Amino acid sequence: MATLPKEVLRNMIVDGDLKTVNDLHTYLKEMFKDALQEMLEAELEVELGYVKGDKKNKNTDNRRNGTTKKTVSTRFGEIELDIPRDRNGEFEPVVVPKHTRDISGIEEQIISLYARGMSTRDIHDQVKDLYGIEVSADMVSKITDKIIPQINEWKNRPLEPVYPFIFLDAIHYKVREDGQIKNKAAFVVLGVTLDGFKDILGIWIGETESSKFWLGVLNDLKNRGVEDVLIFSVDGLTGLKEAIQAAYPNAEIQRCIIHQLRNSFKYVSYKDLREFANDFKEVYKAVNEEEGYQKLLDLEEKWGKKYPYAIKSWDMNWDVLSPFFKYPIEIRKIMYTTNIIEGLHRQFRKVTKTKSVFPTDLSLEKMLYLASQNVMKKWTQRYRNWDSILNQLMIFFEGRVEQYL
Repeated sequence: MATLPKEVLRNMIVDGDLKTVNDLHTYLKEMFKDALQEMLEAELEVELGYVKGDKKNKNTDNRRNGTTKKTVSTRFGEIELDIPRDRNGEFEPVVVPKHTRDISGIEEQIISLYARGMSTRDIHDQVKDLYGIEVSADMVSKITDKIIPQINEWKNRPLEPVYPFIFLDAIHYKVREDGQIKNKAAFVVLGVTLDGFKDILGIWIGETESSKFWLGVLNDLKNRGVEDVLIFSVDGLTGLKEAIQAAYPNAEIQRCIIHQLRNSFKYVSYKDLREFANDFKEVYKAVNEEEGYQKLLDLEEKWGKKYPYAIKSWDMNWDVLSPFFKYPIEIRKIMYTTNIIEGLHRQFRKVTKTKSVFPTDLSLEKMLYLASQNVMKKWTQRYRNWDSILNQLMIFFEGRVEQYL
């Protein structure tokens, strides 16, 4: 299952007055019972075709007809449920099938499928193969909608007051909107905490890259408690530099060296690529900025006439390409590339590769949320030599870190 944020867990402990293991077990049992009850109501809603009380959209003679008590066995022990009924007796619950009183197997399977971010069609096929139960795509969609409050809670959760590093990038998908298929971007913000651990701070679905959009994302971070960021590592996304300077004017901006190299290589013929790449290593592996810029001038003298555009972009963006030179190797390795967020994008692509088009922004958001929770479960180790890195940052950014430790 997805890992809950610490703030949610703390609130759960306080609200539930949890003091012992038995208290926790009882609390989780009640939570699971409530979730099952909601899933049953969602099933009946799909069966009847209208929401309870929505007479305007009712297109059937059938209707709700109270509930029946039923005790079922789960991994939390026995749970008593109120199974909803319909007037015509046609409703066949799937999550708690008729004549079935042990649902522990189905429960674990559905939880597993949710956590893996599988599509509604895949969930249908999996449940049918394992249990011989038909779960329609519409029903799975209704059930997964029950995690929307959880997504909203995650999106609006309080964040840390300061992050040493924040990485920004976008991954693109096709989404159906107003009868048209549009290209949408999922803008991902990944932070490194003062303890040296990675955390996905949020995912925003948008149509265009602009300084206005990015400023909205950064202001969202500010509203959730992020007072300061030391270093932003970014790709060359439209409007991003301007947005960062407006929201966090004291932050260092580092453009991804790897992305910059790839963009340069697009202008270079294959026969020159290896030599050109080796020459460029002299630029970004230089001891300091002065040496790095001199190596860039040397490279321009050698290749400038043949590949002017490949060199020009480095000269034009040197102010956001060169900041990493002033730092020691441990900090350079973290900040000079957004590979960390590209690794996250690879995990997203694994769970979305079967979806050529998403029916809505929300369906894309649900799948990326589930995938992100799975990824974060594996982020259990902090950066190597973090104590040394943090001490270096405290010197470079004097007065901006100490008060939060």
